[in-house]
Amino acid sequence: MTAGAAAFLAYGRQSIADSDIEAVVEALRADYLTTGPMVERFERELAATVGAKEAVVVSNGTAALHLCVLTQDLKPDDVVIVPSITFAASANCVAYCGAQVIFADVDPLTGLITDETFDAALSLIAPSQRFAGVIPVHYAGRPVDIRHISAVARDRGAFVIEDACHALGSKGPQGTIGACTASDMANFSFHPVKTLTTGEGGAITTNDPELARRLRQLRSHGIERDPARFEGLGYGDGDDTGPWVYEMQSLGYNYRLPDINCALGVAQLTRLPWFIERRKALVAAYQAALAQSPLPVSWMPPAAGDDPVFHLFAPRIDFAAAGQTRAEVMAALRKRGIGTQVHYIPVHRQPYWQTRQLSPRELPGADAFYRSTLSLPLYPDMDDADPARVIEALKEVLG
Repeated sequence: MTAGAAAFLAYGRQSIADSDIEAVVEALRADYLTTGPMVERFERELAATVGAKEAVVVSNGTAALHLCVLTQDLKPDDVVIVPSITFAASANCVAYCGAQVIFADVDPLTGLITDETFDAALSLIAPSQRFAGVIPVHYAGRPVDIRHISAVARDRGAFVIEDACHALGSKGPQGTIGACTASDMANFSFHPVKTLTTGEGGAITTNDPELARRLRQLRSHGIERDPARFEGLGYGDGDDTGPWVYEMQSLGYNYRLPDINCALGVAQLTRLPWFIERRKALVAAYQAALAQSPLPVSWMPPAAGDDPVFHLFAPRIDFAAAGQTRAEVMAALRKRGIGTQVHYIPVHRQPYWQTRQLSPRELPGADAFYRSTLSLPLYPDMDDADPARVIEALKEVLG
């Protein structure tokens, strides 16, 4: 899409091609609109893309997080560590399951949980409580090095669930995000602004077939349809095992992703290499434009050896040095056709979590990151010249 000089640039948006539309139309004409063959195909191709043995697709990224934690059978005194810079769902999924959250601080330059902030949060868990797991967040697509976190968790019998909603296609020290080489599960979101979209949708990847089986059961009301796994309805005759029989073996949810959405996902997977290429090119253009502009704006380049696919381009801006508030800067950019957003308000500051988190305390890294961050437009259909246009608008606004 050619935006044109005056086109409004949202901070993020979907990229839909004729091939995507054709795939959805074909699915609409097929025999199954839900729980059909496109679900298994999308799962199979997604797993192959990230290098995991299993992928389980669900209705959205929050559902993916919820089911991940639900499989861990948490108790009220169990504690899960979550970084404060993330969307609320990363912590809420623990509350859904009746366990406790302690928030970890983050690197003020990247927004990522670090070995040090993880260890600090871990040290605050009381002896009467159990460290049950950790949910590192690959914020903006920048990979967290989870090797130390994973080693500590495995030594203590705790889980590691990677919140990879921003990070499809990214690679870090542990390899491709989603391959689960140092985690139990990773979850993705396919919301329209993410790297790949199914409209709404999400997925969980894992290398544990039994875990994948349980995830599939939980996403569909806890229902088991395999007679080999039946526990018995209690009739003691053919009504226990007839071809119509199903068993609800656990308390599950309706988190299924329809075939229509999965058809879009399959089509988008074929475009993923281009999505990755475009995002990398646009981030490089932003870096080049910033390097030539004496602005109170900084952006941390990827760590050596990392290969991120950025979902967000979220530099840090010294609003005090510019003599303007963030709200004033956002309004002025909008008048110039530039959409922006803030990712994220630290979750430990949210009213719900202020009274429910364990060991409430100051998290200076998270607060510093929040106060200075601003997400600028980044999506594949942007023109090559758009990053320079955005930075030029920032120069006008920041003076």
